[in-house]
Amino acid sequence: MNLYAKLQQRQAEGRPIRIGLIGAGKFGSMYLAQVPRTPGVHLAGIADLSPAGARANLARVGWEAGRAEADSLDAALKAGTTHLGEDWQALVRHPAIDVIVECTGHPIAAVDHCLEAFAHGKHVVNVTVEADAFCGPLLARKAAEAGVVYSLAFGDQPALICDLVDWARTCGFPVVAAGRGHKWLPHFSESTPETVWGYYGLTPEQARRGGLNPKMFNSFLDGSKPSIESTAVSNATGLAVPSDGLLYPPASVEDIPFVTRPRSEGGVLERKGMVEVISSLEADGRQIPYDIRMGVWVTVEAETEYIKNCFEEYNAHTDPSGRYFTLYKRWHLIGLEVGVSVASVALRGEPTGVATGWNADVVATAKRDLQPGEVLDGEGGYTVWGKLLPAETSARMGGLPLGLAHDVKVVRPVRKGQSLGWSDVAMDTGTRAFQLRRQMEDLFAPARLKAA
Repeated sequence: MNLYAKLQQRQAEGRPIRIGLIGAGKFGSMYLAQVPRTPGVHLAGIADLSPAGARANLARVGWEAGRAEADSLDAALKAGTTHLGEDWQALVRHPAIDVIVECTGHPIAAVDHCLEAFAHGKHVVNVTVEADAFCGPLLARKAAEAGVVYSLAFGDQPALICDLVDWARTCGFPVVAAGRGHKWLPHFSESTPETVWGYYGLTPEQARRGGLNPKMFNSFLDGSKPSIESTAVSNATGLAVPSDGLLYPPASVEDIPFVTRPRSEGGVLERKGMVEVISSLEADGRQIPYDIRMGVWVTVEAETEYIKNCFEEYNAHTDPSGRYFTLYKRWHLIGLEVGVSVASVALRGEPTGVATGWNADVVATAKRDLQPGEVLDGEGGYTVWGKLLPAETSARMGGLPLGLAHDVKVVRPVRKGQSLGWSDVAMDTGTRAFQLRRQMEDLFAPARLKAA
């Protein structure tokens, strides 16, 4: 709770945290909007495949002219300005950089960026949660072996959920369930970039006017991103996941403690201690009043009569039994909040969420019948969506992780609704991302499977 004071101290001492940002798109731009307003930090370099686009985003968020005009990283470090270029390797290898913020949204590239940063002694705040979903446990181990910190990004929902889970456990509460909200109906899993705006309630013209990326937005709508984020939370907290995918129970904020109970007590959970996502739509499509669509929540249990009575005495909103209570944040501010992670890893040496085991996975699942020769286009595209499954289930079936289902050719027919396996595609086995994933499976596979 004293990060701001520590940042002020670094500012007063002239020793700011020196940051390198890879990727200056929407999330990165939101962080860029906050950097000039945060003491004790110096964004020394930005690496982006489109420096012109990054420069336009800097202007859009209000950076002063000339603030990012340094000719080199060394010049930027000396002048207290920012160097903008395409060379991410120069950024992660420079000895003066303390923290890398990986913000590309490209999971295969993100793995390269993270591993190179670890090799050069940099802490990493990984915004690209798609990469964490398919190899986060091994990325965390690689960081620890290098003596640096690897972290999920505060402001994104997984880190915020991890924060709530940590709060609950630190207070002594058992966590019954935790998760986020989402606008969801079952047929959204079939959505493509051509249908996404109708489901969102926008016209294609409005989307173009706003410069909105249909594939990125569709990755949220079709359930891929909720599955990815739920995987990151499960792997970081040890909470279990549903045996056959997220259920998306509809509920208002008021009803979350009622819904997120075990089935044996009238809720939807297979058992206590699980990740779930709450839908903001009723099954018939009606909008639920006071929803949790943009927020996060944790449900805890009063294990004694005394604690239950405390809930009642202090007007905590519970389920009808009085035993289950939900704490929530109804909103998250995405890249505007990532400075918390930067300060935490640099000043405390603590992540704001990090994988500690392989409990969950996101498996690429066909949106329609797929034929040999077709090429998968990853999350939010036309071919596959991401289904959340227990890691043991994925390992047993040889599931194809969604994060690696990019530009991969299908080699045999796959039915609509079928989850793909390694044997269904022709993988490029030469990428570090593929190799890291397979290594993670060997190291973290459940003991029962190893014994078999």
